[in-house]
Amino acid sequence: MVRTVASLPESARAAFKEPLGPIFQDADALLEDAGTPLITVGDVVTYHIVGAGVTPHVAIIDGITEREPVSEDVRRGIPDADRAVSVENPPGTLTESLLLALDEALDAEERTLLRVTGEEDLATLPAVLLAPANASIVYGQPGEGMVRVGVTEPRREAVRELCGSLETDERFWELVDAESPA
Repeated sequence: MVRTVASLPESARAAFKEPLGPIFQDADALLEDAGTPLITVGDVVTYHIVGAGVTPHVAIIDGITEREPVSEDVRRGIPDADRAVSVENPPGTLTESLLLALDEALDAEERTLLRVTGEEDLATLPAVLLAPANASIVYGQPGEGMVRVGVTEPRREAVRELCGSLETDERFWELVDAESPA
């Protein structure tokens, strides 16, 4: 059984459209000052980062981009990983299984590919909260490019506040090791 621990209400969707960091169109430029570990959220972003010669420590993919299946080139460009984990995560939600798998992947020495059945869009938020300081999370900003989020305490606080607009249960806050802003 899939346990949803957070969901994005329609009334909060606008707040989630603002990028959490600088936007890049060029993967090489994005990678110049990127911290480690590097976590990618999205198939196309992962494809571009791998195309620039870097395999992310954690790649979270769902086989979909802008509500359509990814191209065959993108699908083939997703790297092999030392570990592959599959989780269910319905659109507009975060599930317990996704958060547990993400936390485990961040702790693992091996590179991990998290294959999501459903949607991985909101995974950026727990990635910022769970990744070590100085990590970089990269995700796609539709129609604009790739966003690089450097993990710092001020950035974690901003993301924690943003998560306060999700409909969550206490398990969400336990899994991301944070206190609810409410």
